[in-house]
Amino acid sequence: VIYDVGCQWSLHFAECVNNYYNLTLLDNTKIVAVVGKFHLSAHKLACFPRYSLNFIAGAGQVDGEILETLWASFNKISPTACSMSQAHRQEILDDHTQNSNWK
Repeated sequence: VIYDVGCQWSLHFAECVNNYYNLTLLDNTKIVAVVGKFHLSAHKLACFPRYSLNFIAGAGQVDGEILETLWASFNKISPTACSMSQAHRQEILDDHTQNSNWK
């Protein structure tokens, strides 16, 4: 799970799941918490070796922050999109997202 504060979130995750009667984890479930590369630089130095994507087997070279990079461009179209019908808004957002793949 890539999360800005994964180092804090992961500390009590299993305890939180156990405290809710409608949540369960399979016994062999392993959840690996990491912090995206952009946010990791603002964390304590001790977070780097434990929560860096650089050291997670199979993670490849991802930054874990791609959705946040899309938000800035969505802010430009959101005033117009909020007055559209749901179908039109979805089409515009889809087009805008697909267009971002080519930039």
